[in-house]
Amino acid sequence: MRIGKGIVGGLAMMVLAAGICAGQDAAEHLRMGDEFYTRFDDVRALENYRLALEVDPDHYEALWKAARASIDIADVLDPKAKDTPEKQKTYFMEAEAFARKAVKASPDDTWGHFYLSSAMGKRVLLLGKKEQINASKEIKEIVDKALELDPENDLAWHALGRWHRRMAEIGGAKRALGSILYGSIPRGSMEESEKHMKKAVELHPDLPIHHLELGRTYAALKKYALAAGSFQQALDLPKITSKDDMVKKEAAAELADVSKKIK
Repeated sequence: MRIGKGIVGGLAMMVLAAGICAGQDAAEHLRMGDEFYTRFDDVRALENYRLALEVDPDHYEALWKAARASIDIADVLDPKAKDTPEKQKTYFMEAEAFARKAVKASPDDTWGHFYLSSAMGKRVLLLGKKEQINASKEIKEIVDKALELDPENDLAWHALGRWHRRMAEIGGAKRALGSILYGSIPRGSMEESEKHMKKAVELHPDLPIHHLELGRTYAALKKYALAAGSFQQALDLPKITSKDDMVKKEAAAELADVSKKIK
């Protein structure tokens, strides 16, 4: 059976139009997701990023933003609720899956790598010490890759600063015992943590969480006056993310604690 050129041409136009329409739908869902994100509504933002991915499963921006939203939702769940750890685990696993697909879709962009490191880091914190130690090397490698791709990625500098502080906190007898039980533990440095946190603040001084974590590093270094200043800065800055209410609550508690140590 022969199909006329007009019919073939019409079918081709329909396929092309469908593709354009699908692209527009994904873009519209992405735009709506971004709109909800700016309103601090991460749940509805994630819903729209998921809708964009139903239209275009390999949409890079929708993938890493879906990972971001999943992490942000998990981070602000009520810590007193019994089901929070399980819910967080589910969100972090979903975020990791989104981020891995994002890295595959665009391996030369920073955000897929960064949110993969973030999702992995948060997920393993819900597991045992052995899993945390085993994952720590890979997480640092992924953060390093994010920074290699974009040295201006303030969140990656922040993540590297926290990584160094967490590793540096495992010292002395704990490190020796941990090495026996779990294998080699990567070494971190409080001085490196301070340097990387200050870089994050330099790149994005308006983000409260940078000041909170820099303050915690200062406190670990017994630079209590500097720590107090950083915690106060976190409190003074306006809210710009859905997590900033939580960040400010933690900063207030840290400030009250560190103020007692200032001579």
